Amino acid sequence: MDIASRPAEPTDDAALAGIAPPPVIRREDYVPPAWLIPEVALDFKLGLDATHVTARLSVMRNTAGKGGTTLRLNGDQIAPLAVRVDGHDVNDWRLDGPDLLVELSGERHVVEIETALNPAANSQLMGLYASNGMLCTQCEAEGFRRITFFPDRPDVLSTYTVRMSGNKAEFPILLANGNCMASGPGENGMHWAEWHDPWPKPGYLFALVAGDLVANHATFETMSGRKVDLNIWVRPGDEARTEHAMQSLINSMKWDEKVFGREYDLDLFNIVAVSDFNMGAMENKGLNVFNTRYVLADPETATDADYDAVEGVIGHEYFHNWSGNRVTCRDWFQLSLKEGFTVLRDQMFSADMGSAAVKRIEDVRVLRGAQFSEDSGPLAHPIRPDTYQEISNFYTTTIYNKGAEVIRMMRTMAGEERFRKGTDLYFERHDGEAATCEDFIKAMEDGTGLDLTQFRLWYSQAGTPQVAVELTQQGEQAVLALSQTVPPTPGQPDKQPMPIPLRLALFDRHTGRHGGEKLIVLDKERDTFTFDGFPAPPVLSINRGFSAPVAIQYPRATDDLVFLAAHDDDPFARYEALQQLVVQHLVAAISGTLDERAREAGRAAISQALGSVIEDPALDDLMRGELMILPSEAYLAEQFPVSDPGAVHKERQALKRWLGAHLAEPLKALHDRALAVPYSRDAAARGKRKIKTQALVLIAAGDPAEGGRRAFAQYNAADNMTDRQGALKVLVDLEGPEREQALADFRARYGQNALVVDKWFSLQAGALVPNVLDHIAVLAQRPDFTITNPNRVRALYMTATTNPNAFHHESGAGYRMIGDLIRRLDPINAQTAARFVPALGRWRRVEPGRAGIMREELERIAALPGLSRDVREQVSKSLG
Repeated sequence: MDIASRPAEPTDDAALAGIAPPPVIRREDYVPPAWLIPEVALDFKLGLDATHVTARLSVMRNTAGKGGTTLRLNGDQIAPLAVRVDGHDVNDWRLDGPDLLVELSGERHVVEIETALNPAANSQLMGLYASNGMLCTQCEAEGFRRITFFPDRPDVLSTYTVRMSGNKAEFPILLANGNCMASGPGENGMHWAEWHDPWPKPGYLFALVAGDLVANHATFETMSGRKVDLNIWVRPGDEARTEHAMQSLINSMKWDEKVFGREYDLDLFNIVAVSDFNMGAMENKGLNVFNTRYVLADPETATDADYDAVEGVIGHEYFHNWSGNRVTCRDWFQLSLKEGFTVLRDQMFSADMGSAAVKRIEDVRVLRGAQFSEDSGPLAHPIRPDTYQEISNFYTTTIYNKGAEVIRMMRTMAGEERFRKGTDLYFERHDGEAATCEDFIKAMEDGTGLDLTQFRLWYSQAGTPQVAVELTQQGEQAVLALSQTVPPTPGQPDKQPMPIPLRLALFDRHTGRHGGEKLIVLDKERDTFTFDGFPAPPVLSINRGFSAPVAIQYPRATDDLVFLAAHDDDPFARYEALQQLVVQHLVAAISGTLDERAREAGRAAISQALGSVIEDPALDDLMRGELMILPSEAYLAEQFPVSDPGAVHKERQALKRWLGAHLAEPLKALHDRALAVPYSRDAAARGKRKIKTQALVLIAAGDPAEGGRRAFAQYNAADNMTDRQGALKVLVDLEGPEREQALADFRARYGQNALVVDKWFSLQAGALVPNVLDHIAVLAQRPDFTITNPNRVRALYMTATTNPNAFHHESGAGYRMIGDLIRRLDPINAQTAARFVPALGRWRRVEPGRAGIMREELERIAALPGLSRDVREQVSKSLG
């Protein structure tokens, strides 16, 4: 029997729309499936406009399940052409909404179902769909039910045999999960292939691809000596841009063997790049399907950040082979079991492949910029939610990024060696099973020896803990008083204290050194820690390495922050000190509490700290580039219960201009030094490119004419996309002929490359010019803007939601633009449309004038007849 559902309570927006909201699915209602499907055989007769599917399901009654004689098979926008049981046509089947119900009297049966699909008409990009003449699938979370009727839930694991036949000229390559067992020619230009995956998997991991593709081929020898064939399939002409992806795959396989002891388990590993894709990539067993942006890279078309993203996503999907495929989720409430754990694994991998310090800062910036705001808004939820209406809405930074941080805390408390014992035990116990978050925690307890009873609260409580810090002196003792609060979130008004591991060090302010790092765990509402041997008050460095995903509330003296920015030996803590120096100044400036004298003193302190970063010869340039990035406006807004986006933007821009003017000479010297370094992919050259862009941003803020001159010269001299895009990003923020010349050249140069054209759209949508909304409106009318391609939609409109001059325009035009987009996009691609709702859902955290317009847009969306479950859930929670 399916997970039970109950009616949702009516909400204002549901009444406004005149239709009932979708049912609420509750974790507590889980029951095992009534029937299991040990084996699945699928036969596809492929066509872009018409594909015929025959599914042969070997079903057996589940002794652990409850459900009587009824076999419920989920469906979505499909209809059965024929239903057979044990080889005989049956007519007593019935439909219950979208689901097919078949009555079965015995313990084991073979059920056959025929369905017909139109992949070319599938704009939702879920199930089987067409992309530029190719057929491909996306089945997570509930897309398999759009292909055939099936108990589409993660705890129904089956071995799959797949036969495909199609026109050889149209679909010369036929791919599915597992290993290819046979292939051959058919009649009238047709051909066929049969694939078998020996590892049981849920339907969400099923994959099929058919099209005109070519492969970059390599081999890998596993630690036990098995040979694995590796293929990255792309459209003809793109294969030269897959070398980095292939090396990333090989590095991932080696790393997972070394660090986690995980070996690949098939003879073949295929990756396919698809240009129309809702997500970044999908870990289907043995056949990963990727958005092209995370496969294709060369220096001319991909930035250093793009290269890093390819490496990270390739690693993420490969690591899922164990943390997601071999051990999968019992139900979708356990999504962070696979995603949080795998994000941690890909973060560790990327740190080992490059700069661990820079990677940690980048990860924290993403968490603070996206997840912290999610935690403080109407869509806040624990990493293991208790309810949902549409599971696609829970592919969030809370599930992924905060989920990773929670497991990282376990690793911090246990240490690397004991953490590895815990993960080994987890894989050993649950290989081939659909597991729960509790299964993972129990394996970690047994493997590490930790008592994680209280720690489980991290899985059930939403919100970002706030840790208040006070450091005092008693004789020669430093006394650290800590207290924690977890703010109320929707449905969770009262919270319990959680264990918070904090790495810290106490610096002697005269020597600039400390006596060793310590790990403390704050597991009470308040606690005090004492440290001996400090005749003078030390300088505290706390939450080093961002050991816990919390907000530290510790107003510091400016001198202490300048000291830590210059002396802290923990790279993240040094970055944090500089960030806090800027945040404290800007929060005061935005609040209007600074007089002119205090404003100048604050700017001078920031200039001193940033100047030391620019000129410190001990810093590598990758780290220097990170330290030069000012806190984002999203993070600054989080410092206020209610923010004024206009004031936040105004003060941050003013500080940029001041720093650019007062540090003009060292910034120009830094830019000149970086310009002299030729292109390569090594860390030193990548660092030079990073500081080149950051220096240019500040130079242009302080002196637009000088910045524009340098940016235009850098653009014209660039021999790589990092330098060219960095220069163009500066130029699009400036008024002048160079801006239009560079944009025209960029479009002409890369007009045939869809991924780079996405950059062209995105750069203009993010431009900090007064009339950016007019530019966006013009771009949306171009023939090369298509609302059916998620990459292009995100490039233009998601970028606009992060641009204060666009989204938060005081007229409200930006809010109306996004509201119109959601209404237009929802019937075409509901998943993509729903991802735009949270931007409007932040209305309670914005000043009243803008907030009213944001709410009006949400109400207009709620009133739309036939709204998808994806958008309706997001809107109702945002208004509720």
